[in-house]
Amino acid sequence: MAEQTAAQPKVRGNVILDPTEPGASPIYVKGPASRRYLTWYTLLTLAVTAIWGAVAGILLPNHVQLIEFARWFTGPDAGVDLQQLTTLQQSIDAGTATATVDQLRQLKILADFNASRAQSLSIISSIGVVLTMLIQPLVGVASDRTRTKLGRRAPWILFGTVVGSLLLASLRTANSIVMIAVIYMLAQAVLNTALGPLAATVADRMPENRRGTASALGGFGNFFGGVAGAVLAGALFASAGLNLYFLYASFAAFAGVMFVIFARDHSSKDLSVAPFSWKEFLLGFTVALRSTSFRLVWVARILLTFGYAVSTALGLYMMQSYIHPAMSVADATKTAPLLSLAGIPFMVIAVLVAGNLSDKLKKRKVFVIAASILMAVAMVVPMVWPALPALFIQAILSGIALGTYLPVDQALFIDVLPDSRAAGRDLGVAALGSNLGQALGPILAGIVVSVTGGYFGVWAAAFVLALVAGIAIFPLKGVK
Repeated sequence: MAEQTAAQPKVRGNVILDPTEPGASPIYVKGPASRRYLTWYTLLTLAVTAIWGAVAGILLPNHVQLIEFARWFTGPDAGVDLQQLTTLQQSIDAGTATATVDQLRQLKILADFNASRAQSLSIISSIGVVLTMLIQPLVGVASDRTRTKLGRRAPWILFGTVVGSLLLASLRTANSIVMIAVIYMLAQAVLNTALGPLAATVADRMPENRRGTASALGGFGNFFGGVAGAVLAGALFASAGLNLYFLYASFAAFAGVMFVIFARDHSSKDLSVAPFSWKEFLLGFTVALRSTSFRLVWVARILLTFGYAVSTALGLYMMQSYIHPAMSVADATKTAPLLSLAGIPFMVIAVLVAGNLSDKLKKRKVFVIAASILMAVAMVVPMVWPALPALFIQAILSGIALGTYLPVDQALFIDVLPDSRAAGRDLGVAALGSNLGQALGPILAGIVVSVTGGYFGVWAAAFVLALVAGIAIFPLKGVK
């Protein structure tokens, strides 16, 4: 909105700038309107990411495991104890036990089951992200051109949260891997149509010197929501089971409606937009990537999110099959969210400090590079120490790294936007980088487990990707 500010906007109470361009959003310098916007922006981010924390971390892995277990362990094997069988395999690998003929047969089924559940979960986790990659940039462009009484972004935020929540709730009825894949793909894609326009409201409504702070609050909501959603799901799963889909769907729909009501935008009905052209529409996605600065930041985000997604894609299964001693399904379900919870204090501090400090120092690169390197270091810990304490250390280091990376990286994207008037379009392309990394991560993790039969390679791949993400930022010029 830099051009609007330069056009001598009307000032209301020294706290809101009303741009002279018809249909544009007000810019909140400070005051009650600014606080309302930031509050509901943070809560909506929290609500949507709570879904991914709960569903991706707890509900979906358990849902897939229930279906795969019933498929592989049938007849007299239906009552097998996975923890005992995994412990037996670890003892055999260590040379401290031998298996009977019947145990060898069950261990063969266990190996096939482990590979099958990893592949099923990785495919389900990735397929929705692939569809989101195709839709989100389109929604970003469309939101830049949307003319309604609610403004440019609100209709998309309402659609994404309300319709996406209905699809999420219907996931409870899925009783096959195919059904889960189709419903989750649609729910994830629709819910994510709200996030691009929501991110664009920062460029629309925040002055340049407060974008880092706004992005930090969004980053806080992003990861606190993910962790809180997972912790709650882990604590309630034993009693509520898959009915938890309903709880998270309701929260996201509520937050979306409240954002539109209490962080009301100006009408965009008078917004001036150029005549629509499919050629320009499609080529528009390449505008931001023609910028060397934008492209470098985009590639780095892909690599960082790729590495992080590789390490987290099979977290629940890793506690059952990688660490020593192996954990039961119930204990792993309760413990999985605690890993993220362990990093919350450090992540919160990093989010709040990094966003504000990057604004004050007017530096972004150093924060992004340092966070990427720290993420790589975090991946080394479980590689050399396959135990539960190592996973907690890794989670803490990753929390610090992500808390530093996300708010500053989002502000960095806004700083290198080729055209602030097309923020929705270009931030949609930026989100495409995150989605691409998130889509590739589970696929690679599933392949590694299937090919190697174990999880060590998952951590090695995550280490390399995070390290290269930091290196990719070094050539960036024009931004400190």
